[in-house]
Amino acid sequence: MINAPGYEDDSGELLRYIGDIFTPYQILYDRRKPGVVHLYGRLMAPPESAYDALKDRLSVFGYTPMLREDRGWHVLTLVPGVLVEPKPRSPLVNIVLAILTFLTTTMIGKTFSTSSAPIWSLKDFTAGMPFSVSLMTILGIHELGHYFMGRKHKVSVTLPYFIPVPFGLGTFGAFIQMRSPVRNRRHLFDVGVAGPLAGAAVAIPLYVIGFSRSPIVPISQGSTGLGSSLFVKFVDLFRHVPYGYDVMLNPVALAAWFGLFVTALNLLPIGQLDGGHVAYALFGSVWGNRLAKATLVLLAVGSILWTGWMVWGFLALILGVTHPPLLDEITTLDERRRWVGYLAIFLFLITVPPKPFYF
Repeated sequence: MINAPGYEDDSGELLRYIGDIFTPYQILYDRRKPGVVHLYGRLMAPPESAYDALKDRLSVFGYTPMLREDRGWHVLTLVPGVLVEPKPRSPLVNIVLAILTFLTTTMIGKTFSTSSAPIWSLKDFTAGMPFSVSLMTILGIHELGHYFMGRKHKVSVTLPYFIPVPFGLGTFGAFIQMRSPVRNRRHLFDVGVAGPLAGAAVAIPLYVIGFSRSPIVPISQGSTGLGSSLFVKFVDLFRHVPYGYDVMLNPVALAAWFGLFVTALNLLPIGQLDGGHVAYALFGSVWGNRLAKATLVLLAVGSILWTGWMVWGFLALILGVTHPPLLDEITTLDERRRWVGYLAIFLFLITVPPKPFYF
């Protein structure tokens, strides 16, 4: 007997109802999770299309399906309850936070400019805008990449939330919230990789343009104190800097450097960071979670160079090192997505500075 909330029927009718999609050979009842049923058998249709059909049919019985593989078998898990689309949220909070972040980043950006006017001078408030607009554009495009890809795959996602602070860069970054489960690895991959690639597509040319227009000053006059990634070192090759001198990054280049650094941090293959989504989708649950644990060890080792890596390791432990399961674990990535995944790995390797700061 398989009973669902608000619906009573014997297992024979339920199994006949899905028999052309999934053929079960064994039924196991989960003792740890009352009401959850695991059907071991074979899918009779491609996983991606099979899941849609199973979801529609099993909703009649009050179940949400989950698909995975176990020792060569396809496993259809029946979870009591039907997923309900979350209600839309008002964008008012997002708008207010964006305005506040623009103000704080512009105020901080003013300190990076050459203007000598007071920070409260409305006339020269615009001096901080090159930094502010550049940084918010990178962060905003990054999050909108997630947002639009989420909407494409019918994942309930919020608009970007910017986090304003009156110190540092003027912001702790931005994020979106996924309010519904991601269906399969293809959808997870698309949503996860869209942000870093979109953000980098803006940050890379901004850094090149800003770097080419940044002044060369004697080291005795100061230095940015920022570390170099492989990408930064590559760009350095195209500008001659005499011995004893350094390039003092202008506000646009500075914002782009931080934008690329944020991209690299998000691409760490751990937990529910963008890199965690990409690794889980690209390599599967077993190897994706192993890579996440290995990354945690590397963060601990990397703290020798920069203590911030240890902080990220603690955050990962708090938020979760491994990735939660998807509704459909069987559908794999196609060849095109795999190559895009390798591009994301390459982007991480060339944008992550082993020692980001020298102060």
